[in-house]
Amino acid sequence: MPKDYDPSMHSAEHILNQTMVRMYNCGRCVNAHIEKKKSRIDYKFNREISPEEISEIEKRVNEIINQNLPVREEFISREEAESRYNLSKLPEDAGDRIRIIHIGDYDSCPCSGVHVKSTAEIGKFKIISSSYSNNLLRLRFKLGKDS
Repeated sequence: MPKDYDPSMHSAEHILNQTMVRMYNCGRCVNAHIEKKKSRIDYKFNREISPEEISEIEKRVNEIINQNLPVREEFISREEAESRYNLSKLPEDAGDRIRIIHIGDYDSCPCSGVHVKSTAEIGKFKIISSSYSNNLLRLRFKLGKDS
């Protein structure tokens, strides 16, 4: 596990992914670099997004965080996981039981990372910049104290 790995940031990534899926039907990220201080995430996308859209993404992610949703794990058979989820990002040796992380009823995703127990532990989500190139939208974000 990387030195700067942060369960809050990783859980926020899951919420951001589901928010992007719901708002833009773009699918989950194709690449992510998650660290404690700041993180970045890339989506297959067809354009840059506006400052108003960035504000709306932040608003929706923070609404989910503020709901104090439970974050829990579940283990299901590989066969069931293959029928319900994209397993392409899991290592080949993930085994016959696949770990699914649930964030309330908002998001469910196969994952081997460490997470918070509740979204209330995450803090305030803020997109610090975005860029668009070659059909990839990159969002850079951080977490702060909710004041």
